[in-house]
Formats: sequence, C-alpha cells, structure tokens
Amino acid sequence: MNEILGTIFIIVGLAFDFLGCFGLLRMPDVYNRLQASTKCVTLGTCGILLGTFLLRGFTATGIKAILCIIFILLTAPVSAHALARGAHRSGVKLWEKSVCDKYQEDREGV
Repeated sequence: MNEILGTIFIIVGLAFDFLGCFGLLRMPDVYNRLQASTKCVTLGTCGILLGTFLLRGFTATGIKAILCIIFILLTAPVSAHALARGAHRSGVKLWEKSVCDKYQEDREGV
C-alpha cells in the first residue's frame, strides 16, 4: 500500500513541478513568476519527498526526506517574499495589466 501511495505522491509532485516550471516560463513579470514557482514547485517538491518517505520508511533516506520537507516549507515563502521585495525596491515594474500594487500602497501608508 505504501508503495502505491508513494508512487502516486511522486507522480503528482512531478506534475506540480512541471506546471511550476511552465508557469515560470509563461508568466509576464517577475512577481507572477515568483508566485507560480513558489507555490507549485514547493508543493511538487514536497510531494516528491513525501513519496520518497512513504517508499523508504523510517530509514536514513526517509528521515532526510522529512527534514528536507520541513526546510523547504520554512524557507520557500521567506525567500520568495525577499525576492519580490528586493525586485520592487530596485524598481522592477509590474506587468501593465496588474490591478494593484500592495507594496506601493504599504509604502505610501494607504
């Protein structure tokens, strides 16, 4: 049962990773690309690692997979936020069809 479930998690994780990479290529600006890559690739990579844990169990490989999941879940949102804030502060413009700029609103105190 764990082998089937682990394989399913790995396949779904690969699909999310593929969609995240596709979104990285297709999105119009850096902010949309960050959203696509952060959400999809984080979920996809965690799915692959969870599938690895289910296949290997509580071995050295399984424990390392769980530790990597924790590390990714803690660092991916922080790094995406830092990249987006740095891009905004350095003057990278939003896509012309973007509706609002929350960073600019926060800076102006609106």
